[in-house]
Amino acid sequence: MSPNTPEPTAAAPRTLESLRALPRWAALGAASGVLAGLACWAFLTGLDAATDLRLDHPALLYLLPVAGLAIGWAYQRFGGRAAEGNALLLDQVHQPTAWVPRRMAPMVAVGTVASHLFGASVGREGTALQMSGSLTDALARQLGLRHEDRRVLLTAAIGGGFGAVFGVPLAGLAFGLEVQRVTWHRPSGERRSRPLLFAGFRDPAALHRVLATGAAALVGDRVVRALGHHHPRRPQLHVGIDAALLGRAALAGVAFGLAAVAFVAATDLVRAGARQLPWPPLRPAVGGALVVGAVALVGRSYLGLSLPLIDHALAGDPVGWKVPLLKLAFTALCLGSGFIGGEVTPLFVIGTTLGGALAPTLGLPPAAGAAIGFVAVFGGATNTPVACTVMAFELFGRGAVAPAGVACAVAYLCSGDRGIYPTQLRPDGWPVSARRAGERFRGRGAGRARSGPGSPSPR
Repeated sequence: MSPNTPEPTAAAPRTLESLRALPRWAALGAASGVLAGLACWAFLTGLDAATDLRLDHPALLYLLPVAGLAIGWAYQRFGGRAAEGNALLLDQVHQPTAWVPRRMAPMVAVGTVASHLFGASVGREGTALQMSGSLTDALARQLGLRHEDRRVLLTAAIGGGFGAVFGVPLAGLAFGLEVQRVTWHRPSGERRSRPLLFAGFRDPAALHRVLATGAAALVGDRVVRALGHHHPRRPQLHVGIDAALLGRAALAGVAFGLAAVAFVAATDLVRAGARQLPWPPLRPAVGGALVVGAVALVGRSYLGLSLPLIDHALAGDPVGWKVPLLKLAFTALCLGSGFIGGEVTPLFVIGTTLGGALAPTLGLPPAAGAAIGFVAVFGGATNTPVACTVMAFELFGRGAVAPAGVACAVAYLCSGDRGIYPTQLRPDGWPVSARRAGERFRGRGAGRARSGPGSPSPR
């Protein structure tokens, strides 16, 4: 070998090996998508049936405290680590230590449907992510995958569950990659981390996550549609894009970011108050009783998913300021006291109704304000502005991309690094929930023995 010939390095073989693995990860991602799609279809079907039954039998609301007691008891008695929910999934993506409990999928599905049957104001995205993550990790266990491979497949499961439950496969891809970290916020002087959403274009190994997550999101969505579930069609946004419109969208984004902060703070406040009750099953029971009392004062519009509120706001109907405030209060009360479900659909309701209420003041068309709010409050509360902008494109058309992108970015900046997922990592490696705890993130399972493929699953 001549002196001028460069010596071979290990980088090229690793890159080639990584590229050769792409078909394998496409297949594994598609398998995760099938599991996510089947689970989400069954869940959405059950959720529709439960909602129809509640609407046909209004007296079911009065059993909400009893349902809360039963749900709380079931999770105390049988939940174990499954009660950690989405936080556990992100924990395992960051630092895999033990298998996601198989019981998570059935428990969260039954708990969410029961919560909706009796009128709790909760969502569905958390349920979809947990079902997909639990089933996908069970598949990884059967295949004997390494912990590092489990991280990739759990990322795919998150994207697959999100894409399947909302019918937005591109947003599912972006959400699965983006939700893991609060990408852009950083203390002064610290180096900004590259988001995983963009890292795959430089790092061949990261392409595994991109490919697997994209396959899971696309297949999950197709499975749900093929089995006959039809997601609602949203009106397409057609507005003239100019500097004035984008400025108004930015102003609205400030309000949407503050609404996201208010939602997180209100839920945390209720949760802290509920912990004063020493017996955990009593917490959702008391929360359910308070919901029943609140309904007597303001009516039933804020129970369950409250999808009619979204439809009215997107149609351009007038919206009062109390609507987003009351939906926020009902949802914070239900989730904070211990009912099972997600946060995202309630955030959609809060965002659309807040956007509709703000629109006349800001000079925006009411439907445009509602469509922008639909994604921007969610973006601020989940620290996922890119995924929410992609969702705006999928739901409301290309005319929504510019104003929604501006509003999502501003909402994200205004909400800081607080969010509904406490184990999201900040760029410095700390979870968003550890700012006051003073502990650098090591994973919830860091103090437990690692559980490899074939090891018994911890309780």
